[in-house]
Amino acid sequence: MTLLTVAGIEAGYGQMRVLRNVGFAVEEGEFLGILGHNGMGKSTLLKAISGDIPLTRGRIALAGQEIGGLPPHRRARLGLGYVPQGRQIFPALTVRENMAMAALASGRSPVIVDGFLALFPRLKPIADRAGGVLSGGEQQILALARCLCGQPRLLLLDEPTEGVQPSIRDEIVDTLHDLRKRLGLTILLVEQNVQFMESLADRILQMEKGCLSAPDNPAAPSMAVF
Repeated sequence: MTLLTVAGIEAGYGQMRVLRNVGFAVEEGEFLGILGHNGMGKSTLLKAISGDIPLTRGRIALAGQEIGGLPPHRRARLGLGYVPQGRQIFPALTVRENMAMAALASGRSPVIVDGFLALFPRLKPIADRAGGVLSGGEQQILALARCLCGQPRLLLLDEPTEGVQPSIRDEIVDTLHDLRKRLGLTILLVEQNVQFMESLADRILQMEKGCLSAPDNPAAPSMAVF
């Protein structure tokens, strides 16, 4: 089943167009990676899908339902989870409170937090520690755990290795593989780190100057495009 359809979208900031006729699909249970250098439009793509910036052209559908005109909170309620670049956790709240806030925002009970904490061994012992005192790697793992408390069908991950030490990168890879098995997670990942991308993605597309370097090819689901 196709979970996400992006068809001919364009978006940007004011008069500056960043995305140019971008189209691809993500199948349920798939990890799709989009690789590219800084300034190529990767983060803008995720912001357009999440609803943080409006489309000027094209359409986006989640599980067949058009979402391109919906505000971010409506998209989240339909099952879209977004872990932005920079993590954006609440520094004064504890790990547990950060996760509870995400559950409440998505209309779910905070009692689910303990179940998700159990999936993150690094977070469980520091559940009552303020988010602002965590290391960069711990904050990244918290941002992921917090997003999952909204129980998304599709997870958008923006540069999760940025500012993270190699041992934490490996831990994030192992965690995402484990979550895929346990939760049937579907992920759209944008990254610069080729090794990290290759360790996770079923397919890789490259973004350059707001365009995908080659069209998505559903007949070759394991093909990497560079």
